[in-house]
Amino acid sequence: MSVSQETETRSGADSVLRLDGIVKRYDDVVALDGVTLTVSGNEYVSLLGPSGSGKTSLLRVIAGFERPEAGRVHFRGADVTDVSPHQRGIGFVFQNFALFPHMSVLKNVTYGLVNADEGAVSAEVAERRARAMLEMVGLSGLESRGVDQISGGQKQRVALARTLVKEPQLVLLDEPLGALDANLRARMRNELRTIRKELGVTFLHVTGSESEALAMGDRVAVLDRGRVLQFGAPGTVYDAPSTPNVARFLNRYNLFAGSLHPDGGFEGPFGKVAAPRVQPADEALYGIRYDRVTVEPENTAADAPALHATFRASEYLGSSVIYFFETDAGKIVESEHHMSLGTPPEYRAGARYTLRWKPEHAIVFG
Repeated sequence: MSVSQETETRSGADSVLRLDGIVKRYDDVVALDGVTLTVSGNEYVSLLGPSGSGKTSLLRVIAGFERPEAGRVHFRGADVTDVSPHQRGIGFVFQNFALFPHMSVLKNVTYGLVNADEGAVSAEVAERRARAMLEMVGLSGLESRGVDQISGGQKQRVALARTLVKEPQLVLLDEPLGALDANLRARMRNELRTIRKELGVTFLHVTGSESEALAMGDRVAVLDRGRVLQFGAPGTVYDAPSTPNVARFLNRYNLFAGSLHPDGGFEGPFGKVAAPRVQPADEALYGIRYDRVTVEPENTAADAPALHATFRASEYLGSSVIYFFETDAGKIVESEHHMSLGTPPEYRAGARYTLRWKPEHAIVFG
């Protein structure tokens, strides 16, 4: 399904955000190049892409911090392109948290409620709502602490509570886990999803981590050079990347250059093989996921596709082990073993092996 087709299927009355042809430039640099996107209510959307792909620029346009040169931003059915940020009712959690260092945890959370230009509430009401929100994000008992007296993970929760206490229907998160250590990031993934679900709020979460995007999003939008390359369920993006660049961003595919023949076959370093799944693309590439590659002794009889390669190294990732093999042409091919499948195999450094996979598991671009 194309980006526009999938967006259209989700663009009914339940949509909370719709972007129509957003263009944003910084001098001669095009940060956003005609972005069209629809996000549903009560949905967690991950926005994935490399540095410079336009992820943060897109959030800033949605929030109103930047004005697009072309295109319109629709929020809750209204055109808010020309509406100031504080009047949009959209929450924003900054990567560096942007907390007030001279205020306590509680004062940070109540600040936006008592100082709002419109809809300000009394200090008593603000404190009651802030305490309830701090309890939801697991910070009860820390209300009087200074923000310089709490951990990075707790600061992240304060920033989230400060945003959520104003009851927005859309929350924009700019690399919210980027400043946290690996263990805390993993824990906060689950907590963010739980909090979002409890409140029924839509989250739009920017990240440069493919594992984070796939783990957290109900849908994943992949950006490159200011364009949305693919927007779909994590399983769809993972199993069927729409372009070679999406496959590269996922960091889970071995890609081989070659040529696509008129009869539907693909010819690469493994010979000519069947190509049952073909995605239109500007370059001819053959992709096979790391976990689809099996490793056998070199003298094992093998039908194509098969590659003879030398084992070079392995990398333990906790939930899996990645093995690195080098072909005779000098290309590194990776194979992944998930720990759920049992004890990982061991290979001898410098030994020769045969790498195989099923043609139906490959995806061909061309």
